[in-house]
Amino acid sequence: MNSQKMEKVVTQVIEKLEKLSQLQLASELSWCWESYLNDQNPSGLVEKSEAALSLFRAAREKNSKAVTKKLVEDLESALA
Repeated sequence: MNSQKMEKVVTQVIEKLEKLSQLQLASELSWCWESYLNDQNPSGLVEKSEAALSLFRAAREKNSKAVTKKLVEDLESALA
């Protein structure tokens, strides 16, 4: 995981999850991000980010405008 890229994209990911009514995942990802900032352990952050990525891909299959391609690519890049 690239922490600099994740820092740039995590807020956008959380906002998009909230817009998609995925409040539980948005809350968990937000908590994991804050936890990562404190302890530098990325395991929970990576897990929840991958869940968000999977959800975004599914949303794009149903409606390509639901989630931007750039957001998906930025999140993939941050996780790589």
